[in-house]
Amino acid sequence: MEQHLKTVKYSSRKKGKIIWNVIFIVYLAVLLRITVFRSGFLIEHLWSGTVNLSLFQSYLPLIRDQNWMRIVYLFGGNIVWFVPFGMYLQGSGRITSIGKTALAGLVFSFTIEFSQYLFGTGVSELDDLILNTFGAWLGAVFVRRIKKIIRVRKKQP
Repeated sequence: MEQHLKTVKYSSRKKGKIIWNVIFIVYLAVLLRITVFRSGFLIEHLWSGTVNLSLFQSYLPLIRDQNWMRIVYLFGGNIVWFVPFGMYLQGSGRITSIGKTALAGLVFSFTIEFSQYLFGTGVSELDDLILNTFGAWLGAVFVRRIKKIIRVRKKQP
């Protein structure tokens, strides 16, 4: 009987991991669809992207025009879209360091920004790189805090 419970617990844990991996793959596919493989994606546009290395300069006209919704969308969106990335890496145990999770977010964000430049599907911006990395870091911090709360509660009688 006890062996059966261990098998059931193991298989349900394994199923849970598979489900989270599938959700993560779907998340990555959606993220790449909205950032790189968006409408206008054509191989003929190779190396036709633009680069903006001036930090947060693209927000100045939006601030002048008081286009707060666009600012929230761009600024917040770049952070929010990478929170699940950090959560997954930290939660799956693939990376245990918050710094390494942020570094993985930086590398993945750079890959997206470079791909946007390569395929001409968006403006490759330094702002995005910073905000995406911050989002991955936030996701990792969130999971770390949740794990700590769970550990503390398990210790309580």
